[in-house]
Amino acid sequence: MTDKEKSAASLIESQILFGNMLPNMNYFDSRFEVMQKNYEEVRRNQDNFREQFRDFKTDVDRRFTETRNDMKDRFAQVDRSFEKIDKRFEQVDKRFEKVDKSLEKIIASVEKIGEKMDYRDERQRKFTLRMFSISISVTGICVLGVLIKILDFV
Repeated sequence: MTDKEKSAASLIESQILFGNMLPNMNYFDSRFEVMQKNYEEVRRNQDNFREQFRDFKTDVDRRFTETRNDMKDRFAQVDRSFEKIDKRFEQVDKRFEKVDKSLEKIIASVEKIGEKMDYRDERQRKFTLRMFSISISVTGICVLGVLIKILDFV
């Protein structure tokens, strides 16, 4: 081989060596396609995530709305229960008022009976004192009569 051929062969060998070391367009095209596929997959996943998130948000909103409505219904039930309890307390209050009136009547009648008894007791005392006075007077006259008879005054 001549020097020219040797230098040409070494030039081809060096081109092949450098050609294998430097990436060519096919390599970049294949890498770009892989990246493009990954990007599209990420995009699809992102869209799916958005749809799932939107569904999740809708579901959470629905649950909160249902919970809020349930709470309103329960508050309404509690209010009705308290209204029933208030009515029962009013009935109990009316019963106590009736009992109070009955007790006042009983107290008034007991006071009247007490006054009657006091009047009768006072009348009985006066009668007893009068009878005692009369009996003492009669006894005094009898004792005086016995003394007169014993002493022979008459």
